[in-house]
Amino acid sequence: MSDIPPLPFLPFALPEIGEDEINEVVDTLRSGWITTGPKAKRFEQAFAEFLGEPQLECVAVNSATAGLHLALEALGIGPGDEVITTTHTFTATAEVVRYLGADVVLVDIDPNTLNIDPKLVEAAITPRTRAIIPVHYAGLAVDMLEILDIARRHGLRVVEDAAHALPTTLERELIGTMGSDATVFSFYANKTMTTGEGGMLVTRNPELAKRARVMRLHGMNRDAFDRFTAKVPSWYYEIVAPGFKYNMTDIAAAMGIHQLKRLPGFQLRREQIAQTYNQAFADLPLILPPQALAGDVHSWHLYVLRLSDRLEIERDQFIERMYALGIGCSVHYIPLHLHPYWRERYDLRREQFPHSQKAFERMFSIPLYTSMTDAEVQRVVDAVRSIALAA
Repeated sequence: MSDIPPLPFLPFALPEIGEDEINEVVDTLRSGWITTGPKAKRFEQAFAEFLGEPQLECVAVNSATAGLHLALEALGIGPGDEVITTTHTFTATAEVVRYLGADVVLVDIDPNTLNIDPKLVEAAITPRTRAIIPVHYAGLAVDMLEILDIARRHGLRVVEDAAHALPTTLERELIGTMGSDATVFSFYANKTMTTGEGGMLVTRNPELAKRARVMRLHGMNRDAFDRFTAKVPSWYYEIVAPGFKYNMTDIAAAMGIHQLKRLPGFQLRREQIAQTYNQAFADLPLILPPQALAGDVHSWHLYVLRLSDRLEIERDQFIERMYALGIGCSVHYIPLHLHPYWRERYDLRREQFPHSQKAFERMFSIPLYTSMTDAEVQRVVDAVRSIALAA
């Protein structure tokens, strides 16, 4: 028997939390102000500055799901309305439409980019259509110029699901500054930066931001920080709408302040890993992820491989063999048209979404996170190559 211990399991994703984040959280705990307060405000301001437009309205929330819901609510989406989005996304993108009593219209993806196909968006517009939710899949920018043009010509609202897209760019402009009604980012544990749970709604529309701030905390016209830190303290507030409980805590914001500072370095490391994978897999019977346009940034939230038709091995078998080699993988995503709720509510069939369906059947995501060592990246490379060449 070999005395060499087995290598530890390599997970699909891990956050990278440093001493600055830890110290800021400890400072928050010691301050006595742990819910929405001064650090949430600092984080909102820092986020606007990161996007290069300090005048942007940034509203910190407890999840990207909350941000999408608040944005649509503020835009007046409701019963009788339709909202177009992609089937190839996590259910949160679509479920927020149903929260408001509106209907979801799902369309297929472009098989090259895996992003929503603008041509299919335009074809799906009806007299009931009120909004479009494009999803920047895996961190590659949607063709927002085309989406915004469609929206302008048809009088539609646009709310970007940018959960994967920080700091993605399109034509050298950061996602979040493209001219949509609102953009929503995610800071979930496996995203390009994290607050544990959290999100940010970004808009240039001050009325939308005002409504979102009221609705994120029970419909109060003053938040707790304002009420308890005013020069003339006031316990009085009014409920002006039946709001939600979507505020970000200062504990989470404390992490976000420093994660945001580290984001350029995080992006550089993700890019390095992605390019290592691209070079290592170029000769294999695999479809590699689409690249950003020249001069633009792909956030590389995910690195998604697809098995080519030349391989006989099934996707699930490939993942099982990766796990046997001690490497975690995932699948992004099981398309919405395959889930019972969406399938049954809208009588959906997989034949309606051939590109998403085929991509789903052949795709898997491999580990890509900033704290991966070069040796761990090489483990992934060796595992993928050994399985693909043996298949």
